This record gives sequence, structure tokens and C-alpha cells, in this order.
Amino acid sequence: EAGTIMRAKGAEMKDCVKVAVRVRPFNKRERDAGGRCIISMASSTITIQDPRNSQSPRSFCFDYAYWSHSGFTRDCSGLYVPEEPGGRYADQGSVFQDLGEGILENALQGYNATLLAYGQTGSGKSYSMVGYGPNKGLVPTLCDKLFQAIRANQDSRQCQVFFSMLEIYNEQVVDLLSRGSRSPGGLRVREEQQRGFYVEGLRRVPCDSVEQLMEQGTRMRTTATTHMNANSSRSHMLIILQLKQVSHIAHITKQSNINLVDLAGSERQRVSGSEADRLKEGTAINLSLTTLGNVISALADVAVGKKVVHIPYRDSVLTKLLQSALGGNSRTVMIAALSPADICYEESISTLRYAERAKRIQNRAVVNESPTERLVKELKAENARLLQRLSRLGQEGRRAEDETSRRWKEGGRTLWEQHLQEALKDWEQQYTTITQERRMMQMHPYILNINEDTQLSGVVKLFIQEGESLNCPRLQIQERHAVFINVQRRVYLTPLAGSNVIVNGTPISQKTELQHLDRLILGSNSTYLFIGYPSERGGDDWSRYDYDYFQSELAAAEGINLHSLCEDAVPSQTDPSLLAVFYDYIKLMPMVAEANQMSQELHKGVEFKLEIKNLALSDSKGHDLEKEICVVVSPQVWLWSKAKFVNRKFLMEELYQQYHTERKGEGAAKAPMPRDRDPFWDPLEPLLLGSAHLWLQSLAFRIALEEQLEVLGSEGTEEAILQAQLLPCSPTGLTLGEDDILIDPSELLGRRLDFQLVLDQCCGLRWVQQARNRGVQIGFRMFDSAQPLYTPAVWHNVNPLLDQRVHFTSLHTSQGLLEHLQTSALVLELWGLQGLNSMCVCVCVCVCVLQTVDPGSELSCSLRALQQDVEELRNTNAALKTENNTLRDQLNTSRTGQTYTEQLNCQVLSCDAEFARALKVFYHSMTSVRVQLQRLRRHRPSESDILGLRLFVDEQGGLLRDFSELLEQSVSSLKQDVAAIVRRKRERSGIWS
Repeated sequence: EAGTIMRAKGAEMKDCVKVAVRVRPFNKRERDAGGRCIISMASSTITIQDPRNSQSPRSFCFDYAYWSHSGFTRDCSGLYVPEEPGGRYADQGSVFQDLGEGILENALQGYNATLLAYGQTGSGKSYSMVGYGPNKGLVPTLCDKLFQAIRANQDSRQCQVFFSMLEIYNEQVVDLLSRGSRSPGGLRVREEQQRGFYVEGLRRVPCDSVEQLMEQGTRMRTTATTHMNANSSRSHMLIILQLKQVSHIAHITKQSNINLVDLAGSERQRVSGSEADRLKEGTAINLSLTTLGNVISALADVAVGKKVVHIPYRDSVLTKLLQSALGGNSRTVMIAALSPADICYEESISTLRYAERAKRIQNRAVVNESPTERLVKELKAENARLLQRLSRLGQEGRRAEDETSRRWKEGGRTLWEQHLQEALKDWEQQYTTITQERRMMQMHPYILNINEDTQLSGVVKLFIQEGESLNCPRLQIQERHAVFINVQRRVYLTPLAGSNVIVNGTPISQKTELQHLDRLILGSNSTYLFIGYPSERGGDDWSRYDYDYFQSELAAAEGINLHSLCEDAVPSQTDPSLLAVFYDYIKLMPMVAEANQMSQELHKGVEFKLEIKNLALSDSKGHDLEKEICVVVSPQVWLWSKAKFVNRKFLMEELYQQYHTERKGEGAAKAPMPRDRDPFWDPLEPLLLGSAHLWLQSLAFRIALEEQLEVLGSEGTEEAILQAQLLPCSPTGLTLGEDDILIDPSELLGRRLDFQLVLDQCCGLRWVQQARNRGVQIGFRMFDSAQPLYTPAVWHNVNPLLDQRVHFTSLHTSQGLLEHLQTSALVLELWGLQGLNSMCVCVCVCVCVLQTVDPGSELSCSLRALQQDVEELRNTNAALKTENNTLRDQLNTSRTGQTYTEQLNCQVLSCDAEFARALKVFYHSMTSVRVQLQRLRRHRPSESDILGLRLFVDEQGGLLRDFSELLEQSVSSLKQDVAAIVRRKRERSGIWS
């Protein structure tokens, strides 16, 4: 009833969500990679530049724009401030002045207020929200100012503040201030008509400061993240401040909620439009963020007048709790955090688009006020009766009224003080633990946790005292995983049988002495930094040993680093996509390790392995510019994209938690999961094994080409040898001879071109050698063909005969087709088949028409006529061959009676034919040169030792010598052939003259 009165009394105010954008400095990873700033700012307008297309910048306008990328210095107290007074750098204070003070003022007036922080992982959300050291963020500064305002007005009104802190991960709500054990499945979100959505059982702590509570929540968040095997960058954190104000003068109660939300990181998904995961709808990890985007989009459409049938608030836990903040009774501010680096372009442009939609949302905020509680009414009624009875007493009556009011105030304050005392006792117990921990840090060596979220790093400390110290159990860490032994001020680490322990990027299997600042990985991804005795610490900078450092070190030990990925390019000159792939790799490494460990514990028999896919293998020009990450799943072989693997990994976590819940007896055992819902399994599907490039340049001269092509996998391994031919031919399919060779390819423009692709045989199939029940298909797409074509599947054969012939026809050769023939290759893809599956659109002997001009009525008629004529032309093929042979015989017999002019013309034609044959030999040789060049580009040193490097240098030298000799022979042969042709032509011309 009170809630209904509150809404009725307030005056509704319609206003839009205010959006601010903040650009952070480069982080260490971006500086090391030679990152380039692609964001500029003018007033409240943000402009972002596509690093691959400098001609198409995008601009966005917001309520506030903060430049925190450059132009700052650090003062003696550790504060980051502008280098010059009035500089453009936006420090924490200026951000709070614009955003925090407005939220505070709204809350004190009785409005609900919400602050959302959005952006990719590592974009600076937590710095803006929480800050670190003396650079306090919005949340602690807002709370400090709130309590200052309360103390300044305590004579005129009584204020009570309740603090709650929770985390949402995988649609589960965790109370970060709970004193009890975590309930399976998390807390439940319920709904009441007056309260709306709320978290049942969420602890509300009365407080007059929040610093200790935030520290307690952060420690609990680290423990919860560890227990759930959760990645903090994929979880949402909510801080809820409930402010209740009771006016002593007007007898009015105002109650407002302040929601401070640090959203999960918005990650880049490099997914092709054709990819779809059959279990995509099963994952809950991204549900809240996805649903939030859908809610924002729907509300943005409503704001511009579009008809929206449904706004999906109920589709996720986060949007349920934020319903009032988005389109409801709240004044809302969103701060979007951006990275300015070129390697983060995709995430940054996505964040800007998200924020642009959010600024259109309109809220309807009201002041939440009502008359004070029934107690006040009863006291006022009783006071009136007393005044009537004591009216004759005059001054004494007024003293009675004052006494009644004083008792009411003291009663309220006494109850509030009791709540504060209880909260203070809880904090004193935790403070005792923290004090003891700090004392032990000055006495013993220890290991501290390193988390992807810097706010959670260094929270967990495990001290290594004299004797043995065992690690705490966690996902992927056994109950007895390793032994730390501290003997005579030396610390040793010994892995136990079956456990995985890595020190400084190298796995260990025996007792190892630890040195100060050694990096430890226990299990699949529990990362710790070893801190030695105080005497060993000195003035070392520990901050550089962040999460990225651990993963980069581990990747380097596996032979993956920026140099190997980007070949010989200087990092500052490397394509941003290559850098992004490298950081994708090191980010997926721990996830793959965890997935392998879960597969082992759940007895799935599945192994995951990271692979860098070279997109040049599918590029018709053979450019080696882009790569992408994929995950190979075996023993049944699947190839999962990054997005698909991440999705499946979160589903694996759900299955893993369910498995351990059943083992502990916390839930009833369930029937085995059906295979079609198992995240470790997929239906058998074709797998792209590799590709080969059949260069088309000879077709531009109408020269036949016969090649033995190496089919190379994504890692440069030879998967097979493919025998293929390109045969220029007549419309009837008759192969053209040397007399039809062109000297100038431009003669093809506007004319009809026919040629055939012949796939003879595939030899040495490694895919079938590994398992004889497998098969293969060859797929290809010529120029602008509407869809790819595939040969029929062949099974159980290491050296299968393909015997496939495809006839291609261009009715009107365009400049585009001619350039394609001269500069590109036909990419022949080798697809591995497992089970009874195959690709579609199979071909045997067929005619394909290349669409080289815009389709029109005349062209359509020609195409139909061509289709009708194919059969007739085939039937007359034999007759044409007979006629051709007859004409050749007649030509040979008539040469003896030719005139001088006829002999001269014939001699010219003969010279042209000789020149054409020389060109044919040259282009055959150049094809071999091109293959040798590709081998050189893909040749990489082994990752072993100095001996391996010497072998690589010798091999590389040999390849270079072969390449040089082959190229020199090809050019020399062409020169000799051309010189001989010219000499003979001059001699014959001199005789006839």
C-alpha cells in the first residue's frame, strides 16, 4: 500500500538515458604490439577510424565524451592529473563531477538512479567504476559524498543506507556479502506487484561507509569465481544502495535505490554468417548481455515511434533486475569504455553502436515519497488527545508534545544504531583476519592469485610456512595436487602423480626450487605468482606479471609468439588482425586446458587442441595476410570456430558442476545426457583438410596446363597430391592446339572463352591413411559462380581416381574475368568425410556458364540456347574431328604449290606458333617457380634448439638455391627460345627478299 501511494504521489518526469564515452590509455599489451590510436574526439563527438579502410571514418555524438588516453601525468600522491591546467585529459574527478553528482542529487531527491558501465574486457570499466589506489572511481566517491550529505543534514532528517553486492554469472546470482555457504544454483529472483523483481534472500547490510564492505565483496567475488570456475570478465557485478530518508519537519519518507552495475565484457565474435551451433540456444553465459542488447534495441525503437509488441525483460536475470533502470522508474546513466588501439577496432565500434542505441531510451522517473509510517500517524493522534486533556496546563502541554517527538526520534535512531553495531561486529571479525594476513606477509613466502580482472588479482594468498603446505582444491586442481616444502628458507614445489604444474611456462614433473617472482600454473588455469621471503623482494615491480604475461609466456613455450605468427614483420608494422589473432590464441589457451581437464574427469574421451588457420589457403590470390583461431576436436575430428568453442565450453562447465553436485549428494542423480545435447559431441560433418592453388594465368593465353599440386593443411602439412589439368577448348569440348595460343590476352575481350577443368587423381591421402573408413571430396568455385561445386565422394582409398571433367564457358569475356585469370588461382579444397556424409552440389561432367556481364534478356536467351545446343554439339563432335583431320591432310599436300605470298604468310604463322610454344614452356616453368616460392614462404624453423636452427638455415639455403636456379633456367630458356625464333625469322626474311 505504501509503495502504491509513493508512485501516485510522485510527479512523473520523462527523460532519456544519458550516455558518456571514455577512452583509456594504451595498456601494456597494446604498447608492446605497437598499437595505433584510431579514435579522435571533438567536444562530445567520437570519431573512429577503420584501420583497414582509412577513407570511411564513423562519428557518434553522446551526452559526455572523456579523453583519458593521453595528456596526463602522475603527481606525488599517485593521482593522474592533466599535464597542463585546463588540458583535455579527463581525470576521475571530472568524470564524477558530470556523472556521479547527478546520480547523487537524484537519489537525495527521491528518484531511483542507475549507473551502467559497458565495454569489452580490459577497456577500463572497472577503473571508471571502482578505480585503484588514490584514483577512486565513481562508486567509492559517490558513496563518500552520499554519507557526507547525510551527516550534513542529520538534524532535519533521519537517513538509513543499506548496502548489497551481488554477482551474476551464467544466470546464477551470488550474494557477495553472504555469511553462509553458497546455495547450489544461486539465489532466486522473484517478483511482487509493488516491489517488482527482487533477489530473494539477498543480504542488506546497514552501513555508514562502504569501503570495508566493498573489500569484503571483492574477496568473496574472487572465491566465488574460483569455486564456479568462472571468468570474472563474463560476469556482471551489481552494487545496490537503498536510501531511506525521513523528514522530521514535513513528516515525509523518501526511498530510492541506487544501482551501480559493472557489466560483463562484450567480446568480439569472429563468426562467419553461415556458421550455426546446434547448441547455441543452450548456453546461458551470454544470455544476460544478449538480452540486455535486445531490451535496449526494443526500447530505442519505441522511442522513435516504432511499434514494439514485446520487450524481453523476463528473458534474463540481469534485465529483470534492471527493468526499472531501462524504460522505467529511474534516472539512468551509461558509461561506455573504449580501447583506442587498432587491434580492438571491432570491439570499439560495437560498443559505440550499443551506446548509440541506449541514448534513445526514455525513462519515466518519479519521486518515491509517501507520508511516514503508521506509527507517526498514531503518535500524532495520541499527541492531539493529550493536548486536549492538557490544554489547561499550557506550557506543560507543549513540553509533552516535545517529549513525544523526542521519544519517536530516539526510538528510530536506537533501532538504526543497533543494526550498525551488528554490521560493525561482522567487519571487526574480518578485520582481524586481514590484520593477521598482513602480518604473515612480512614473515613468510606465499603465492598470490593472478586474475584476468586486475581488481581480483592478489586477493587470495596462500602462505608457505615451515614444513608442507598443500593447495586448496578447485576445478582442475586435485585435492592433493602439489606439495610446497619450506626448508632452511628455501621453497620447493613437487607435483603429485597425475597433476599438471607449470613453472615459468615450462611443465615440471619433479621437485623444483622456486625463485622470487616465479610464475605458477596449477591445474589447467589456476595462476599464481610466488613471492619469496621479505629479504628477497627488494624493489621489484610486480605489476608487469599480469594475466596476459602468464599466458604469453605459456604460448611462447609452445612456439607461438608475435614473431612466429607475423613472420618477419616488425610488430609495429604488422596487420592488426594478426595481433588480434595472437591475443585470441593466448586467451583461448586456458579455456582449452580447462575443457581438456573436464573431458578427462567426465570420461568423455575428447581432446581439444588450438590451431591457427591460415586464410591464405582459401584466398584465390594466395595472399598470406589473415589468420584465425580454430579448435580441433578429436578423436572424431571436428573443427570448431572460436565462438563455437567458447559457447560449448560454458555448456561444459554447467555439465561439470552438475556432475560434482551429484557426486557430493547435493542433488538426485540424473539420467545420462542424450548425445544430441552433449556439448562434447557433434554429429560427424565434413572437415576442410587443406587446399591447393591451380593458377589460371595460362588460360589467358589459351595454353593447356597440367599440374601435380600439393594440398597443404592450415599448418603447412602436406595432406595429398592432386593431379589436375586446365584445358582451353572449343564450344564442343575439343581441346585447342598450339595454333590457337594467344600472344596478347587482350584478344579475349568481348569474345567467347571455353575451357575445362580436369581432376584426374588424388594421391597419398593422409586423412584416409589415418583411418580407412574415411572419404574425401574436392570442392571449388570458379570466378563468380553462384555456388561451389564438389566431386562425388570417394571412400576407403588412399590414392583414389577422380576422373572428373567440368566445362566452363564465358559467353562474353569481360575485363574483370581477364584480370582474374591473369592474377588469381582456382582454389581446390580437400574435404574430409567421416560417417555417411558429404558435401552437396556434386558434379560429374557438366557445363558451367560464367556470369561475366550483367544478366539481361539477350544473355538469358543465349544461356537457354546454349543449354539446348549442348547435346547436339556433343553428337557432332566426332564428325568435326574427322573433318578437321581431312583439312589438315589437304593443307599439307597443297603447300608444294603455294605462291610466294602464301609461303611468306605461312612462314609468319610458323614463327608465331614457335613463339607460342616457347611461351607455353615458359608459363609451365613459372608455375613450378610459383610453387617453390610458396614452399619458401611456408617454411618455418623448428622450435627445438640451436641445432634445429642450423638445420633450418641449411634447408632454407638449399630451397633458395633451387628457387634461384629454377627461376634463372626459366628466364634463360625463354630468352634463348625468343632469340632463336627471331634469328630464324630474319634468316628466312633475308632469303625471300
